[in-house]
Amino acid sequence: MPDFSTLRIDKDPAHPRIARLLLNRPERLNAINDDTPREIRAAVEWAQAEDEVHVIVVEGAGKGFCGGYDLAHFGSGRIDHPCQQERTPWDPMADYAVMKRNTEDFMTLWRSPKPTIAKVHGHAVAGGSDIALCCDLLVMANDARIGYMPTRVWGCPTTAMWTYRLGPARAKQLMFTGDTIDGLTAAAWGLANEAVPADQLEAAAMRLAGRIAGVPRSHLAMHKMVVNQVMLTMGLEQSQAMATVFDGITRHNPEGLWFRRYAQAEGFKAAVQWRDSGRPIPEGDEARELIRKLEGKES
Repeated sequence: MPDFSTLRIDKDPAHPRIARLLLNRPERLNAINDDTPREIRAAVEWAQAEDEVHVIVVEGAGKGFCGGYDLAHFGSGRIDHPCQQERTPWDPMADYAVMKRNTEDFMTLWRSPKPTIAKVHGHAVAGGSDIALCCDLLVMANDARIGYMPTRVWGCPTTAMWTYRLGPARAKQLMFTGDTIDGLTAAAWGLANEAVPADQLEAAAMRLAGRIAGVPRSHLAMHKMVVNQVMLTMGLEQSQAMATVFDGITRHNPEGLWFRRYAQAEGFKAAVQWRDSGRPIPEGDEARELIRKLEGKES
């Protein structure tokens, strides 16, 4: 089996037609680092090359599915990363190149001719929701949470999947508020295919995967291609390009830079608490003035 640092993949011993892709950084809530997107692509490509595999189940080790990007590294640290630049002026194309590549890596789950199922417990939030929504189907625990809190400040979901999975009204509600929803709500809204008590999640996901696994691979590939083509015709690729550009802007405009400076000065937990509380987020000249004060405090 392939050897990865952030995940693992192998065939289920009892169901070799089912590949199990496990996000495996439980000590960091399976947070995304620089290696994760590339390893997801490589794992999916491995499963694609295995003729015995008909379906891929994606899940998370430990307390949840995926808590998003590892912001202890990307957010509160003083690093100069292509997608979070300390240098001035910000280079939007360097940012775009990194984040677009990550998006394309996540999208291998969507483009794979083999169906993919996200088995979600705990949290699938921020970038973790991108991974879940790139899967064809979702099976969630009733009390699991999914959403993209950084739409309040410092993020735009680069896969742009919310509208295509939920429709415009509910996608706008989640994007405007940054709220998360539980598995029961996700199922009621049509985002999740099924929501079950947490202790039944494994059985439910494997029951669905097993049902799919009995279908010939060629038929699965054709049916998936037809549905995906509808989303492409609706403009999915164009939406993703726009979202990826906007994601970089949200992290480098005055509001995004304030959020990062506040996280660096006060800790990322304090910044997230402000963001998610509903407290007004500084913007424009107010944000610029607070940035100056925070930078002075750091020096």
